[in-house]
Amino acid sequence: MLGWAIAFFILAIVAAALGFGGIAGASAGIAQILFFIFLALLVLTFVARAVNGRSVT
Repeated sequence: MLGWAIAFFILAIVAAALGFGGIAGASAGIAQILFFIFLALLVLTFVARAVNGRSVT
């Protein structure tokens, strides 16, 4: 999921450089949403492993 967020971020940068404001804004928004979903799942995984007593690493 982090890979998709990075891909949309790069697409947003390229679209902004070429002057496609609408596509750049949409891509940046999608990248931001995917990044925050990734962070939420990462924290949830760490908490679940801590509760179960497993090593986080």
